[in-house]
Amino acid sequence: MEAFTVTTPLWRWQSATAPAAWYFLTIEGEAADGIRLAAMGGQWLDRRRGFGSAKVRAVIGDTSWNTSVFPHRDSGGWLLPVKAAVRKAEELAESDMVTVTVSL
Repeated sequence: MEAFTVTTPLWRWQSATAPAAWYFLTIEGEAADGIRLAAMGGQWLDRRRGFGSAKVRAVIGDTSWNTSVFPHRDSGGWLLPVKAAVRKAEELAESDMVTVTVSL
């Protein structure tokens, strides 16, 4: 199992018309390239999903969960959604620098 670790800021996206907000980490650089190469190399057999996303295992601090990463056109990297339960467990707030490990 291939894993990539990055430290990146937690950011919030909110629609202009909806009250809910989503929180993400952006995976860029060498880690993003590694994820892309793993996808191209077939290491994601049966793991590719809609919108070009892929199932992964994410770990922040003592919290781990199954989720997906999504291609991010603006950065050329990947977006990792961070759900409320993880933010609460790890006491994360918008703009915090977060170290995350993503395993394919």
